[in-house]
Amino acid sequence: MSLTAALATASRALEVFSTAVQVSSNNIANANTPGYIREELSLSTEDPFKHEGLIVGAGVKATAVRQAIDQFLETRIHATNSEQQAASARESIYVQLEGQLRELGDHDLSSRFSSFLASINEVANQPEQGPLRNSIVSEGELLVSDILSLRSRIDQLRADQTVRIDNLVDEANNLIDEVADLNLKITKQEANGLLASEAGGLRTQRYDALNRLSEIIPVRFSEQQSGNVDVYSGSEYVLFSGHRQHIETATVVDRGVDIDIVRFPQTKNQLSQAGGEIRGVIDGRDEILGTFVDDLDQLTGSLISAFNKIHSSGEGLEGYSTVTSTSRVDDTNAVLSDVEFPGTINHGSFELKVANKQTGITQVETIRIDLDGIGGDDTSLEDLRAAIDAEANVTATITTTGELKLDADPNFELRFGNDSSGALAALGINTFFTGSGSTDIGINSLIKQNQNFLATGQGGGPSDNRNMLQLATVFEQPVDQLGGAAIDDFYQTVVSGVAQGTAAEKAKASGLDQFRQSLLSQREQFSGVSLDEEAVRLIEFQQAYAASARVIRSVDELFDILVTL
Repeated sequence: MSLTAALATASRALEVFSTAVQVSSNNIANANTPGYIREELSLSTEDPFKHEGLIVGAGVKATAVRQAIDQFLETRIHATNSEQQAASARESIYVQLEGQLRELGDHDLSSRFSSFLASINEVANQPEQGPLRNSIVSEGELLVSDILSLRSRIDQLRADQTVRIDNLVDEANNLIDEVADLNLKITKQEANGLLASEAGGLRTQRYDALNRLSEIIPVRFSEQQSGNVDVYSGSEYVLFSGHRQHIETATVVDRGVDIDIVRFPQTKNQLSQAGGEIRGVIDGRDEILGTFVDDLDQLTGSLISAFNKIHSSGEGLEGYSTVTSTSRVDDTNAVLSDVEFPGTINHGSFELKVANKQTGITQVETIRIDLDGIGGDDTSLEDLRAAIDAEANVTATITTTGELKLDADPNFELRFGNDSSGALAALGINTFFTGSGSTDIGINSLIKQNQNFLATGQGGGPSDNRNMLQLATVFEQPVDQLGGAAIDDFYQTVVSGVAQGTAAEKAKASGLDQFRQSLLSQREQFSGVSLDEEAVRLIEFQQAYAASARVIRSVDELFDILVTL
C-alpha cells in the first residue's frame, strides 16, 4: 500500500514539475512580447492521508497558473495614461494653432495691422493724394482677407477634430467589445480547471486592451471572482455583469461649426472631464481653439466699432448723393438701444451736413438720438428716419429689409460729423468696415468703388487730415470692449497666451509621460520576464523532475524484489 502511495506521489510530482517547466518556457518565449505579464505556478501541499495509524503526506499539487501583476499599480498606470494623453492632445492642438497664427513669418496678423497703420499714416501726411488713399483701401482689404482666412483656418481646425474624435470613439467601442469577448473566453477557460497558461495569455490581451482604452477615455476596473472585469468611466459603466455600453457622438453647432459631443447613450451624460485623449481633443477644440475664436471675434468687432466710430464722423473728398445703412433692423419701432448692432448706440447726437454742390453752401443739422430712458420717447429707427426726413433737401426711407436709406435732392450731397451717439457707426452709414466679427468683416462697397468717400478730414477741404490722424491712433487707444486694452496690445496678449499655453501643456505632457514611464518601469520589474530568473527556475524544476523520476525507478525496483520473493 505504501509503495503504491509513494508511486502516486512521485507521479503527481512529475505532472506538477512538467507543468512548471511549461510555464517557465512560456515566460521565456514571451520575454520580448510587449505587454506580456509573467506567469507563476502556484504550488501547495497535497492533503495527507492516514495509513496504519500514521498520517502520511501525499506530495505536491498545482493549484493555479497566476500572473505576476500588481492591481494597484495597474490602476495608477491607467489614471496616468488618461492624464498624459489628454495633455498630449491639448499640446498638439496648441502647436497646430501656433502654426495657423504664422507669427514667425511675414504673413501674420500683427504684420498686417502694421501695414494697414502705415498706409493710414501715409495718407495723414498727404490726404489729397489719390494713390495713397487707394492704398488704405487695398491694405484694408488685405487685413480683412487675413482675418477671414485666419478664422476660416481655425474653424477648419476645429472641424478636423471631429474626425479625430469619431475615430477614437470607434476605437474605444472596439476595445470595449474586445474586453467583453475576452471576459467570456477567460471565464470559460478558467472554469475548466485547466492549469495550462492559455488564460494568462487571454488576460494579457485584456490588460493590453484596458491599457489602450484608458488612454482614450478615463476608466477604472474591478475583477470579479468569476474572472470577469467590470469597467467604469466616471459614474457610468462600460462593462458590468456581462452588459456593455458603448459611447456615442451627437452633432451640435458651436460658434458656427458643426462639432461632435461624446456621451453615453443610456443616460445621455457627456464624457467625464477626468482625462483621456478624447477629452483632451474636446478641450482643445472647445477651450483652446474656441477661446481663440472668441478672442478673434472680440478683437475684430472692437476694430470695426472703434474704426467706424471715428470714420463715420469724418468727411471724404466727396459727399453722398445716396447712402444706405449696412445694418438691418427687423422692428423699426423698437428703441435703438434694444436692437443688436455691431456697435453700441448711446444717448447723443450727430451732424447731418447737406451741401449745395453749385453754391458750396452747407446746411448743418443736429440729429439727436434720445436714449435717456426718460419720458417714453426714446429714439427708434422710424423716429430717426422721420427726424432726418424733416430736414430740407434730404429724403429718408426705410427699405423693405430694414435698412435706413438717405437720398439727397439733385445738386445736393450728404456729409456727416461729430457723432457722439455712435449711431452712424452702428447703423453702418459713412463707415469703412462692414460686419460685426471675424466671420463677416468687410470693406464698405462705396469706399471700394470710390476712394473719395474715405473720411480723411472733418470738413476742412482736401488737405484736411484731422480725421485720418485720429484713425491712426485706433490701434493704440484703450477700447472698452477689450477691457481697456488697445487693439494691438490685446492681440499680442492673445498670441502670447497661446505661446504660454503651448509651453505649459508641453511641460505637463512631458512630466506626465516621465511619470508614466517610471510606473511602467515598476510594472516591468514586477511583471516582466527575467531570463536569468527563469533559467534558474528551469534548473530547479529539472532537478525536481529528475528526483521524482528517481523515486519512481526506486519504487519499481522494490516492486520487482517483491515479485521475485
